[in-house]
Amino acid sequence: MRVYLPCTLSALARVVAQGELGPAPLTGYAVTPALVEWYTSGDTEELEYAALTEGARASLRMLAEEDAGERAGDLTGPCGTEQIGAESAGAGKAAGPARRVVLAAEVPDAWVAMSPDPDERARVRLTEPVPMSRIASAHVDDAVAAPDVEAAVAALPAADLGDDDARFAVDEAEAHELMWYATQEIPDLLV
Repeated sequence: MRVYLPCTLSALARVVAQGELGPAPLTGYAVTPALVEWYTSGDTEELEYAALTEGARASLRMLAEEDAGERAGDLTGPCGTEQIGAESAGAGKAAGPARRVVLAAEVPDAWVAMSPDPDERARVRLTEPVPMSRIASAHVDDAVAAPDVEAAVAALPAADLGDDDARFAVDEAEAHELMWYATQEIPDLLV
């Protein structure tokens, strides 16, 4: 099954250094039966794009958590995992502007548990860490999207409370298409 795992460049650097995304459980997004039922007119490509988009939204939230964690002395764990302590701060951290990152991975169906929440149609939980060998590609914002992504990160709390101007800032970031990168290009993203 193809699963889209939200990430950040900083977390991706740590994942590359460790050789896997983990520890499990990991949150991801996939073409689930609930997504297929909800998105009745979509073909496979459109459904995968919907799952990728959900991963990009989760990546934006990870950027906000990472930003808050850096201010508090902690960093968000690799791609959808829990917080890691300050002892890992800076280890493999990629510098640069905020950019959303989503990793596409091919994993066995047995590793995937569907979300019981009907509002989380594409959300899944992976029960195993994902080795880098299972990563099919990376999807990352182009550097020109960084100002809109940074504005969206700052606006996210207000957008969650219903502020229309803040929601507009989040929508501006989501309007940027993620660029596709082959796995051998991932190290180039981290320099």
